[in-house]
Amino acid sequence: MAKKLKFPPVSPKLPVMMHGADYNPDQWQHDPAVLEEDIRLMKLAGCNVMSVGIFAWAALEPEEGRFEFGWMDRLLDTFAENGIYAWLATPSGARPAWMSEKYPEVLRVGANRVRNLHGMRHNHCYTSPAYREKTRLMNAKLAERYAHHPAVLGWHISNEYGGECHCGYCQDAFRAWLKERYGSLDALNAAWWATFWSHTYTSWEQVESPAPHGETMVHGHNLDWRRFVTHQTADFCRAEIAPLKAANPELPATTNLMDLFYDLDYRELAKVIDVVSWDAYPMWHSQASDAGTAAWFAFNHDLFRSLKQQPFLLMESTPSLTNWQPVSKLKRPGMHRLSSLQAVAHGSDSVQYFQWRKSRGSSEKFHGAVVDHVGHEHTRVFQDVAELGRELAGLTELVGTGVPAETAIVFDWDNRWAVNDAQGPRNGGLRYEQTVVQHYKALWEMGVPVDVIGSADPLDGYKLLILPMTYLLRQDAGERIEAFVRGGGTVAMTYWSGVVDEHDLCRLDGFPGPLRKAAGVWAEEIEGLHDGEENRLVLREGNPLGLSGSWRIHEICELIHAEGADVVGEYGEDFYAGRPALTVHAFGEGRVHYLAARVADEAFYGAWYGALVREAGVARALEAELPPGVTAQLRSDGEHDYVFVLNFSGAAAQVRLGESGLVRFESGEPAGAELALPAHGAALLKRAARR
Repeated sequence: MAKKLKFPPVSPKLPVMMHGADYNPDQWQHDPAVLEEDIRLMKLAGCNVMSVGIFAWAALEPEEGRFEFGWMDRLLDTFAENGIYAWLATPSGARPAWMSEKYPEVLRVGANRVRNLHGMRHNHCYTSPAYREKTRLMNAKLAERYAHHPAVLGWHISNEYGGECHCGYCQDAFRAWLKERYGSLDALNAAWWATFWSHTYTSWEQVESPAPHGETMVHGHNLDWRRFVTHQTADFCRAEIAPLKAANPELPATTNLMDLFYDLDYRELAKVIDVVSWDAYPMWHSQASDAGTAAWFAFNHDLFRSLKQQPFLLMESTPSLTNWQPVSKLKRPGMHRLSSLQAVAHGSDSVQYFQWRKSRGSSEKFHGAVVDHVGHEHTRVFQDVAELGRELAGLTELVGTGVPAETAIVFDWDNRWAVNDAQGPRNGGLRYEQTVVQHYKALWEMGVPVDVIGSADPLDGYKLLILPMTYLLRQDAGERIEAFVRGGGTVAMTYWSGVVDEHDLCRLDGFPGPLRKAAGVWAEEIEGLHDGEENRLVLREGNPLGLSGSWRIHEICELIHAEGADVVGEYGEDFYAGRPALTVHAFGEGRVHYLAARVADEAFYGAWYGALVREAGVARALEAELPPGVTAQLRSDGEHDYVFVLNFSGAAAQVRLGESGLVRFESGEPAGAELALPAHGAALLKRAARR
């Protein structure tokens, strides 16, 4: 089944590339001249959208029941008069002090069972009836007043949801969630293997959330608590959206997500919102080449696009630097354009910033912004933003285009949590996240479009499926993956896969569990290697992949038996020298490749995935030899392909294009045989769609 490649714009009010920032006029109400100047500067920078009201609860409701909307009225009316639009935020990310004083139950209780004081942000309980009611009332007031305002194109729900609460309300909600999930204490005890350490529960009241001075060693318990926290957060978000949709169901709702955030399963949160947006803050220029950082954030872009299989929004980025990274580096010339176009290349229909104007005080006063403390446009950063604004204004035909990925990599949050809780072969670091991105990076370097999916997502339309460390694998997911291979798909999987079920209970039918038959291997043991300790992967002569050489292995070695699989490579050292380390198994019409060890040499992954891409018949964005640090990414509407060539190497690069029919997007002129990219350079090419 062909992938959908054309989507309507996020908002019909603004069917172009969105360009803007977080704007905090509530901080500047004392100086109307600043607000007037901001409008002039927004137009000068080519900004067409602002996120407003994100932390403005105290300005909107300075005392309980006394609402002050006059300043917001004036702002939105001024936006409408000047062709500027707003993502209007619900202010639940930080509540006013009067609320904490009068309703202390809104403050979070930590895992240590101590209630927090007022302060910070996201210091509130998602279960608290008082907080839910105050949020409902505020959102209903906003919806009643602004749901049909011409400047409002959508709702920005809260800000960067995160954290957990362990108060009595949350304990009761956790027990209710478990009762609905398991039905009985017997089922709960079985799922949590509660006979361990005599932890069998005999009443629901005995069940509490994990605590540093209580229970932390029952892995099924830990896993279900994390699932519950996601459930409760998503339920709070859904409750926030309800009064907004009641006033105007046509306005889309989003909430800004974060870089590979650990605490919440974003696939569940994505089900609640209409469009995915996220906040990207790479640590550029920490090394001579930015390729490693670029690959990590490319993975994130692809993940957030894949959550709903449609274009996403880059809701926050910095036009210059942050104030919270260990070292705050300025973006080098060209880097702002390059990093912004990277988001667009992977499916973003916006480039937005935190923040528009630098705060004068408190913790974000030195965080980068479009408008610096000096307050005018005569700065390097402002000119970079304005130049990008002009370029984005010319990319309207890309709005709503998709990414025709034929390759998918599986990344599951509950697998992530289970891996990191496993107490397995390397408690000093199993490195699940880094492993996933290491495999992804090899595809990114080749310019292979990739979706980042969950194990429950459909596999239709993919030719190549990557399963790195899929430790927790549900039976039904394994069966669907097996059917994918039987029908002609190619799978690449690694060590430490198919080990436990959805309750984090070890499988008793041999690892990799439901994929043992398709993989044609049985994993008997797994060993962690000390830091600095190595083995070798020695590829056999004449192997089915045509690969050769010897590659360094570190950190993890799994001892497997070939059960029908062909051995491509074997261990070179230790008592298991000569045993299989890399296999391939023909199964039905497809193949499963199994890597039993973690290879230290990055070049191996390029060679291995190069062979797998050719075997699976996966199309690359650009059939060209890409220099190190240069990648090609692809968007398409089904009629035209838009190829982004992005140079993260830190030096000038030459790309031999190797295919005809390419033209330069901005001019329509033939691209020629060779493309010259300066350091931090990017080029956009166009061709007739190949699909």
